[in-house]
Amino acid sequence: MRTRLLYVLEVVFALAILFGVALIHVPAALILGGLAGVVAVERALSVPSPAPRKEARS
Repeated sequence: MRTRLLYVLEVVFALAILFGVALIHVPAALILGGLAGVVAVERALSVPSPAPRKEARS
C-alpha cells in the first residue's frame, strides 16, 4: 500500500511540474513529458517478473 501511495505521489508531482512548465512554454512541457514517459517505461520494464520463467530449450 505504501509503495502505491508513493507512485501516486510521484505522478502527481511530475504532472504539477509539467503543468508549471506548460504555463511558460508548451513545447518544453511536451518534450519533458515525452522524456518522463520514456523513463517510466524503462523503469517498468526493468522490474523483474514475479514468477520465474522456464528457459525454452531448442
